[in-house]
Amino acid sequence: MPTEGYAEELESEQRYIDDLYARLDAERTRVRKHYDAALRGDGESLVERDAQVRAVANRMNRLNVADHGLCFGRLDSVAGERVYIGRIGLLDEADEYEPLLLDWRAPAARPFYVATAARPEGMRRRRQFHSLGRRITDFTDETLGRPTEGAQGDAALLAAVNAPRGEGIRDIVATIQAEQDEIIRLDHPGVLVIEGGPGTGKTVVALHRVAYLLYTQRERMARHGVLVIGPNPAFLRHIGRVLPSLGETNVVFMTTGDLVPGLRVTTEDNPDAARAKGSMKMLDVLAAAIADRQRVPEQALPIKLADVTVRIDSETAEWAIQEARDSGLPHNDARAVFVDVVTWVLTERAISRIGKGWLTRDDKQAWEHLRAELLDELGDHDGFNTALDRLWPELTPETLLAELYESRERLSAAGADESLLRAQGDAWTVSDVPLLDELVDMLGGIKPDAAAERERQEEAAYAAGVLDLMVAREDLMADEDHLLATDLIGAEDLAERFIERDSRDLAERAAADRDWTYRHVVVDEAQELSEMDWRVLMRRCPSKSFTVVGDLAQRRSAAGATSWGAMLDPYVAGRWAYRPLSVNYRTPTEIMAFAAALLAEFAPGAQPPESVRACGVRPWARRVDDDEIPTAIDEFRDREAGREGTSVVIGPPGIPGTVSPSETKGLEFDAVLVVEPDRILADGPRGAADLYVALTRATQRLGVLHSAPLPPALSGLSALESVTD
Repeated sequence: MPTEGYAEELESEQRYIDDLYARLDAERTRVRKHYDAALRGDGESLVERDAQVRAVANRMNRLNVADHGLCFGRLDSVAGERVYIGRIGLLDEADEYEPLLLDWRAPAARPFYVATAARPEGMRRRRQFHSLGRRITDFTDETLGRPTEGAQGDAALLAAVNAPRGEGIRDIVATIQAEQDEIIRLDHPGVLVIEGGPGTGKTVVALHRVAYLLYTQRERMARHGVLVIGPNPAFLRHIGRVLPSLGETNVVFMTTGDLVPGLRVTTEDNPDAARAKGSMKMLDVLAAAIADRQRVPEQALPIKLADVTVRIDSETAEWAIQEARDSGLPHNDARAVFVDVVTWVLTERAISRIGKGWLTRDDKQAWEHLRAELLDELGDHDGFNTALDRLWPELTPETLLAELYESRERLSAAGADESLLRAQGDAWTVSDVPLLDELVDMLGGIKPDAAAERERQEEAAYAAGVLDLMVAREDLMADEDHLLATDLIGAEDLAERFIERDSRDLAERAAADRDWTYRHVVVDEAQELSEMDWRVLMRRCPSKSFTVVGDLAQRRSAAGATSWGAMLDPYVAGRWAYRPLSVNYRTPTEIMAFAAALLAEFAPGAQPPESVRACGVRPWARRVDDDEIPTAIDEFRDREAGREGTSVVIGPPGIPGTVSPSETKGLEFDAVLVVEPDRILADGPRGAADLYVALTRATQRLGVLHSAPLPPALSGLSALESVTD
């Protein structure tokens, strides 16, 4: 387009965008008034008001995030129609609600992402806007349906992947590629596995798929929300802005270590312990550990009552245990069955002895009266309650598991691997979380103690007293000149005031509730999850609606997946689909060449993703003495501090100033320095996968610092002395 014509077209587009922003501002004002009205809650119950406030607040949030990059493209059809594409949809209320801006998730917006010269999808031109705030800085056009010279269809994509990285991953609504769009919009009700190598955008595709599902299935999904599982807190912070930037907030971000609310994970297991804990065989171990706490006394336990001494012998305990187990109830709930059997036996024996010579079973009334007295005495009998706790104790998941880990004898009795033995049983690891979660169901709840029950009864009595007082005052004031209390507040309203209202949003409530179930779950770095991890997640989503993201070649966990079918078939056999991503948008060809050589060594059958670009900077290596490593790391940091973007130093355990490869999984940086790659390779059975992760974090510059010879795959790196910045 000639320069003069281009300027006129740019100004015309700016006027259209200005009108869109004016409508956005007007809609925001209208929704704000609606929000204020919802807060007042005229005539509505508190529950209805809270629901209305949350709904309007979500709408207001979606309008607020649309302010940045509201409209990013335009489609011109062969029929002469023109459609603008943006973050949200805006309608012209004065013209029969004609769309002025089409939401990127709408079906009609799909050609913006998938149309090509060979398959134009009925379109003749795709225009992409580049903006700063509310101002369009420029645009690029791509003619569809026939070959053109100088087409700039990839300009927006290349600008995005070459731009310096910020604190978090960005959304890609303006640059979604056809391969990615097909996955985002895939109509599959079960589990979708997205596998791709480094830089293929699998994480951001999964998040945009969530936004698409929330758009197309909002009524079904919004009330229960979406759970996103990531490998570590840094990764969750990195991706945490994507969905809010798309206007979606009913999303909970967690690691597998967060799945039991209130639990503090402090350490990691060694590979042997992680492998043992991740196996489904742990279900038998946990069941055996519980059974081991259901004891038969070696010698009869005497219970001295006021008039007679009775004993809990092995025969009685065995019968009570069998009855309790046959009930099918969780351990703590089945305790009531155990207690009932033991109590019945003891009272029968006591009645027979106390009533010997004068009481027979024919005198049912006297027999049961004496039983009731004995039951009261046993209920307050310290010795009896101590014996019950010894034979069938109430257990919490934390108590059972910690005491199991600390005892070689208990581990042996439960058939557990000896690698689980540790000095501090409650030093929880990520691998313990699915076991603790499993035990919640296997053990059941613990009944409140007597003090807590008395407190509850006192609160109920106090509330009843307030109601009685109000009724009494009404009786005194019941004439036409006075306003009755019931005219101001009813009994139900008063009850509501005694209950603390839950003003938390959905994400906060879901994260704090172990029993919360989600409509959809995203699992990133899914190759690291164990069989026991999958049991936890499947419980969290009864509909089994998942987006699973991973790369089997990057697996480092000893308990992780060796195939997707092995993990998913037990739950969704025939209900999971697989989609690969093959294009690397992050790692330039100069860096990927070395990463691919390493991949070929430790995973010969894996296909590395094809990089979409070159950066023009060759990776470098520098050999130094051990004592020079800290200084060399500081030099790298100083050099990168003067550049725009982000950087990281990755190394094996024990080198100050470095982070481990596992801490950078899923993250990306403009510049990466990998320290002592040979030690990373030697660190455990998955050292090669760790080094592969480390090498593929960089988007622009990669350096390697080493004191030992380089691994063969990296031997072609340029020496630092021959590299100019």
